[in-house]
Amino acid sequence: MEVSVSQLRAQLKDYLAKAKEGQDIVVTERGVPIARLVGVEGAGLLEQLEREGLITSPASARPPAPDLVGSKRGSDSAISGLLKRLRR
Repeated sequence: MEVSVSQLRAQLKDYLAKAKEGQDIVVTERGVPIARLVGVEGAGLLEQLEREGLITSPASARPPAPDLVGSKRGSDSAISGLLKRLRR
């Protein structure tokens, strides 16, 4: 099924429901395909891949990422310090 960007915007909820049901929707702009809207079965897929032994669950929780934007190191922020080291 093809749908224009304007039509998709006007009836987004309907097209999302169709994608969820399994229908592929090609989004067009001036008649040229620019994107494809498809449903996601992510949780079921992950469980299937784990059952098949293709992926495994992590052994422990992932630590939070460091806050580089707000942290300071001397007079330089962590990001600017990193950039200085990368430029060397």
